Amino acid sequence: MHEMSIAISIVDAVADRVCQEGCTTVSSIELVVGRLSGVEVESLRFCFAAAAADTSAAGAELLIVEREAAGACEDCGAEFPIASYHACCPSCGRFRVRVTSGEELAVKSITIE
Repeated sequence: MHEMSIAISIVDAVADRVCQEGCTTVSSIELVVGRLSGVEVESLRFCFAAAAADTSAAGAELLIVEREAAGACEDCGAEFPIASYHACCPSCGRFRVRVTSGEELAVKSITIE
């Protein structure tokens, strides 16, 4: 399960930031996770709790904003929501769709004390 390696990476990044700021406790972490990122959100929550144990992020609230996926047709320029990488443009019917959002996986904010 790759969610554990993602959780460990998040905890490491947060620990680095806590060290830079000279703080000791993380109260919350906000993530942006795109629907096409391949990350199972509930698995990530579970793994985060285990990865954060005995670190400055232990007990931190993990807030996850799930970003909907969207695409743009490279032929007609239409922009629209998509459910997968194999999307058909609802305007022209072509399959030349470029993903414009939904692949994100990023730490948006950290609340430290």
